Amino acid sequence: MPELPEVETIARGVHARVQGDRIIQAWFSSHREPFKTAPSQQAKGLAERVVLAVHRTGKHIVVELGPAGVSPLERGAPSAPDAQWIVHLGMTGRLLVTTPDSAVAAHTHARLSLASGRELRFVDARRFGRLEFRNLRKGAAFHAPGAEPLSIGAHEFAALFRGRRLPIKAALLNQSILAGVGNIYADESLFQAGIRPRRRVDRVSGAELERLRLALRRVLAHAIRLGGSSVSDYVDADGARGFFQLEHCVYQHTGEPCRRCKTPIRRVVVAGRGTHYCPKCQR
Repeated sequence: MPELPEVETIARGVHARVQGDRIIQAWFSSHREPFKTAPSQQAKGLAERVVLAVHRTGKHIVVELGPAGVSPLERGAPSAPDAQWIVHLGMTGRLLVTTPDSAVAAHTHARLSLASGRELRFVDARRFGRLEFRNLRKGAAFHAPGAEPLSIGAHEFAALFRGRRLPIKAALLNQSILAGVGNIYADESLFQAGIRPRRRVDRVSGAELERLRLALRRVLAHAIRLGGSSVSDYVDADGARGFFQLEHCVYQHTGEPCRRCKTPIRRVVVAGRGTHYCPKCQR
């Protein structure tokens, strides 16, 4: 599943290519699984709206939409968003900016035709992704349930974990605690912080939590710079693969020597997820 760096990379790429563009019309597939909002309602809500911005919130891509009409770039003054199109990529989802004459991939579930002549397409082979339209005049904007790991401060971070008795890896994966962290970056950050993934949170010291916060931020930022990790289906808005998988120290390196101490990397299961760590470097 795409995690924070992958979703951030896609959101930035889509924003750079479609900000200020206008949605002429939207087509959706007949499969019901990807839709949190009915396809007919999404098509009607999206038509003629202007894309004001595209950004990441947790593991979701949020397209901020202005009223139908002239682009704010043409008008010279930004509009306040009054609607949102929310994309969750699920396990295999892709959000691509392309041209109408490019081949339509199998498992394409949405095609947004833009005034610039481009198309924004959502492709998802396993159909675990979700698409939602929100009219902000009738309801609340989308917010992630957990804190933002790239900006959270030391005291706030420590408070999130205080008193919890679950394994630290399970806490990192809990989206109501931190939004956007998944299996890859939990493993890599715990390695960088020197903390074993099965350590109970209430047995992790304050100094170790701060080390983890800084490691998490450092790992996520570096992964974003490298375009994310392409270990399965992930590609960016142009269909290009990321490079951070080349930097992984423990994730999916079971049995290989640790890059620091040469001890073989071990694999265990924590919170139902395959978990990788160095038994010597992490305590």
